[in-house]
Amino acid sequence: MSKTTKARRAVFSVLLIIALVLGYQEVSMSQAKASGGIKNVVLVHGGFVDGSGWQGVYDTLKKDGYTVSIVQNPTISLADDVAVTRRILAAQDGPAILVGHSYGRVVITEAGNDVKVAGLVYIAAFAPDKGEAVSALIKNPPPGAPVPPILPPQDGFLLLDRTKFRASFAADVSADAAAFMADSQVPWGLEALNGAVTDPAWTTKPSWYLVSTDDKMIPPDAQRAMSKRAGSTVVEAKGSHAVYVSQPRAVADLIAKAANAVAVATR
Repeated sequence: MSKTTKARRAVFSVLLIIALVLGYQEVSMSQAKASGGIKNVVLVHGGFVDGSGWQGVYDTLKKDGYTVSIVQNPTISLADDVAVTRRILAAQDGPAILVGHSYGRVVITEAGNDVKVAGLVYIAAFAPDKGEAVSALIKNPPPGAPVPPILPPQDGFLLLDRTKFRASFAADVSADAAAFMADSQVPWGLEALNGAVTDPAWTTKPSWYLVSTDDKMIPPDAQRAMSKRAGSTVVEAKGSHAVYVSQPRAVADLIAKAANAVAVATR
């Protein structure tokens, strides 16, 4: 074998080793985002919408190495929604971060007592205490607060006025996406609206809260008050009630922060 051939093979070997090392580092870096904390995340939607709104958050978390499940609440009754959420939790292979948007927080406040829930993340959400329901929290809005365009109930279910949906619910979402959300609304049952929490999980488990500062469904000051009462770690984002749709990275970052903080605390 010539010296030239040996030299080429040596160079090739070195380059191959470098490529393997760099490839390993790239994989390790992508997995490291989830490896230092809880790897399971369960996402729970709120009223008037379904789980498809979590697509951006789901994609972001999956890319960061998390295992993500999305609950499809029927939003007929709180008891049913809690039961559906608990079935998803039962399927997890370890501890999970439970995330709720809007009414979804009511669901996770009750379902969060499940032994597999390590922490709670609330996104522009209601934060009821023991014996409270959403209907009680929205009963006396502060003076000057925007009034959600909820139509009169039909057969025990509520919908938002489609013509006002984007302005009230999804002002920072594209017009086409907001129109789809308005036209694909899930009727919200009065029984779910009136369902009272019996044992709020935030009294015994750590929680994080994202306040959406341009929210026209749940006033930001009400969000701040509820998150303070729950003792949550709070971040704020300039967004509508649909901030989980318009700013998936900000939402995913808070979830990752919760996952890592819980893991550190339990070491």
